[in-house]
Amino acid sequence: MIFALSIILACQLAGEGISRALDLPLPGPVIGMLVAIVIFAAVPKLFEAARPTATYLLSHLSLLFVPAGVGIVGHLDVLGSNGPAILLSLVVSTALAITVGAVTFRLLSGKTRQEGPEA
Repeated sequence: MIFALSIILACQLAGEGISRALDLPLPGPVIGMLVAIVIFAAVPKLFEAARPTATYLLSHLSLLFVPAGVGIVGHLDVLGSNGPAILLSLVVSTALAITVGAVTFRLLSGKTRQEGPEA
């Protein structure tokens, strides 16, 4: 497990280093994930070594959301004062996203529909 964690963390560290050194707009962990994909594709034995640990970490991923929940509880006063604006923005952005998705689907389905003899 230590070896697998070392591989995963080394990829994340490499991603952070690349992101900061090249001043890229991508976060280091995303670049690290791409580095891991390349390394795992090149050396399948490393992939097989890291798989059980990665699966275990993913099964406990919900624990990573605890700090976000604590942050929300810690800033309830800000959330309370800006609550109506936040709620309005959530409702409007959700409705807008659904509308844009539906309109795009309708436009694309109309263009890809093929007229057959049964139509």
